[in-house]
Amino acid sequence: MVATPVSYQITWEKLPDDYVLPDDPVDNIQQPALAFALTESLARAGRLWAQTLATTNYGICATVNGKIVVKAPDWCYVAHISVPVEDVLRSYTPQLQGERPTVVMEFLSDNDGHEYSNKPTYPPGKWFFYEQILQVPYYVIFNPYSGQIEVYRLESERYTLQTANSEGRYWIEPMGLFIGVWQGTRENFNAYWLRWWDERGELLLWGAEQIEQERERAQQERERAERLAARLRALGVDLEED
Repeated sequence: MVATPVSYQITWEKLPDDYVLPDDPVDNIQQPALAFALTESLARAGRLWAQTLATTNYGICATVNGKIVVKAPDWCYVAHISVPVEDVLRSYTPQLQGERPTVVMEFLSDNDGHEYSNKPTYPPGKWFFYEQILQVPYYVIFNPYSGQIEVYRLESERYTLQTANSEGRYWIEPMGLFIGVWQGTRENFNAYWLRWWDERGELLLWGAEQIEQERERAQQERERAERLAARLRALGVDLEED
């Protein structure tokens, strides 16, 4: 995808307090659950810090040729902001308030192709904005209905489609994590989900999964203790305390 050459000047200015942000509804009922699941597993694994932003439908801003541009990716990860969190409650401006996003994601919901829009003129398309204006290192496009995922990496100022590993996962180098598709049930949705795996291939768990894992471990410990006690009794060992 190569945009028609166009002259543009990028500046990084704080969004005015009276600027009316778009209040678009979510495109499908699963979208908030998808986004929350991505964030929850990062938090549970201790991979979100006080100055990290993991957002959904939240305005990422830039000023292009004197005009404010705001895009709200379905999910976005900013490793480090340099201002207090209360300064970015409404929106976030890279360069001015911290690092550029590491990853932006869009969840497909229709066929108009706006996630692929390379339109360079105002208002610029999403693809053009993420690639040329924000220069986000990774752009993920996910279809929750089919489970298809496309991961693009910024290489030589252009997004290049990445190839999955043998497990069907993609390495997101700055995060030290793989991302891939998992099918199963969460929040009553039996659907396709985006999941994180660490460098060892271990799945980053959701809260309910961690609780179940801990319950199973506790049950296994009880069963081991009961088997040991039974063996000791069979050997005539008195297990009662004096």
